[in-house]
Amino acid sequence: MTTINVIAQAAAGEAAKPNSWMPLIMIGLFFLAMWFLLIAPQRKQQKEHEKMIKALKPGDRVITSGGIYGTIQQVRGDRLVVKIDDNAHVEVAKGFITSKVDETESK
Repeated sequence: MTTINVIAQAAAGEAAKPNSWMPLIMIGLFFLAMWFLLIAPQRKQQKEHEKMIKALKPGDRVITSGGIYGTIQQVRGDRLVVKIDDNAHVEVAKGFITSKVDETESK
């Protein structure tokens, strides 16, 4: 083989070789997009829910995850005593309170 043929084959081999960094970059971009589209908003919502749970006090109207509306009567550590009717009170774990009812919503 002549020197020109060797140089031509080497140049052709380099041109045909794909970029080995491109798949890694695409995977990185995929995970970055998933972070911004799914994980970051979910963490923000979780922090807002925790903030709402910590701010609950007697007299607040709440909705449980079971769909029960009630008024908080007492706060006992990690539980709440919720009045759901004149003679019905239940103890509910704080984590099962989904939202606080606005007074303007209930009327």
